[in-house]
Amino acid sequence: MTTLFISDLHLADDRPDIGAQFVDFLEGEARKAEALYILGDLFESWVGDDDPNAHYAAVKQALRALVDSGVPTYFMHGNRDFMIGEKFAAETGVTILDDPTVVELYGDPVLLCHGDAMCIDDVEYQKVRVMTRNPQWQAMMLQKPLEERVAIAAHARMQSQQHSASVSEDIMDVNRDAVAATFREHDVSIMLHGHTHRPAVHKVDLGDREATRIVLGDWYEQGSVVRWDETGPRLEVLPR
Repeated sequence: MTTLFISDLHLADDRPDIGAQFVDFLEGEARKAEALYILGDLFESWVGDDDPNAHYAAVKQALRALVDSGVPTYFMHGNRDFMIGEKFAAETGVTILDDPTVVELYGDPVLLCHGDAMCIDDVEYQKVRVMTRNPQWQAMMLQKPLEERVAIAAHARMQSQQHSASVSEDIMDVNRDAVAATFREHDVSIMLHGHTHRPAVHKVDLGDREATRIVLGDWYEQGSVVRWDETGPRLEVLPR
């Protein structure tokens, strides 16, 4: 059987085409998978598990149906949906993974992560990342009314777009030294992540060995998936 990996869908109610493709994926290919891993940024934003957004409710129902069909489903926080919590996990049946996490796939240890922690050249982004991952900051945000949280998220999205337009793409990509350090820290030779929206398979020279870094793409214009079975991983496109 095949294990599936996806990330960076950025689901939002103003992009129903992405949501429709994702639900089709969950009701189709994913039903035959050994497991499904979602490596962050499933949603464009997530202001709390109490958000009654109907578009998000449909996605949760589709995830619940997949889990109930017998397919283990795992979720890792991204930089857009880091406030997904235990209520979401209970409603959908997904298992929330730490970022990063090492799993064994067909005999090989594989490091899974969202990827943004390795983008250390973007100093301003890393400052925001540290703040938003702080449990105390998240608890403070969740105490605010839902409408206020939605407004804050919209403002943060605008600031993010302005920041992205003001810095080079290379600065927002992973740092080569950070990648090598991450491989060595976790003592693995295969890493799989998203975040950068630059789907590719990279060979990384660690000196004592060669490692492989697989990057998932986003779902803005088409889907992106890694299909992994006993023959190894395949990074492929899901046409819309």
